[in-house]
Order: sequence, then C-alpha cells, then structure tokens
Amino acid sequence: MLASVPFMPLRISAMGRSFTALAIAAAGSLLIAVPANAQNVEAGQKAFKQQCGLCHDIAPGKNRVGPTLFGVVGRKSGSVDGFHYSDGNKNSGVTWDQTTLDKYLADPRGAVPGTTMTYAGVKNEEQRRDIIAYLATLH
Repeated sequence: MLASVPFMPLRISAMGRSFTALAIAAAGSLLIAVPANAQNVEAGQKAFKQQCGLCHDIAPGKNRVGPTLFGVVGRKSGSVDGFHYSDGNKNSGVTWDQTTLDKYLADPRGAVPGTTMTYAGVKNEEQRRDIIAYLATLH
C-alpha cells in the first residue's frame, strides 16, 4: 500500500521563476529560429537588375552581351544555344549550382580562368546569396 503524502506546494524564488521563464523562452525560440543565411529573393531581383541586368537577360533564349540566365541553376557552363562563349567557359566542366555560382559571382576570372566576363564580381556575400536565390526562381 502506498503511503499518502500530503500535497505541499513548491515555493520557487523569484530567481527560480525568472530562470524557468528564460529556459522556456529559449526552448521556444529554437522551434521558430530562422536560418542566419536566409536568402531574400526580392533583394536578389533588385541586385540582379542593378548589377547583372545590363549584360544578362532573364527571358529564355534572349542573349545580350552575356547569355540569358533563365534556367542557369542546374545548367552546364557554356551551353546556351546561340551564345558565343569563351573557351574557358565552354571547357570549365562547371554545372551551375549555389556553390559554383557563389564562387563565380565573387570572382568570375578566378573561378573560370579564360572567361571573357569583365565584371569584377559581387563582393558582398549576402548580396550574392540573394542573387543566387533569385536566379533559382528562373525556370
């Protein structure tokens, strides 16, 4: 037979209550945490227009000084029909994804030696991530 224990309310100090509230808040914030490196497609579209749009179009088959960037994510470098690529781009073996685009946008000539792209690169890492997020929507 179990012995009966009278109910005794716990007394928690003000410090204990504060700690408990802080622990609950911290645990709750883990459930709704936003990734630190979240990309912003709208900011990427704006940056694209400012930094890339003069030379690149986003319409399928519409090349300018540079090739169309419609469908660039997942595409092999140097493969847009009707665009004259440098040997560096044609022979790079690169398939454009987040990593390769980030490297190329940061330093085109360093990433693909022999490229004819004269742009110096997007030095701001967040802006590159945003541009890449925008490019990923173009399919």
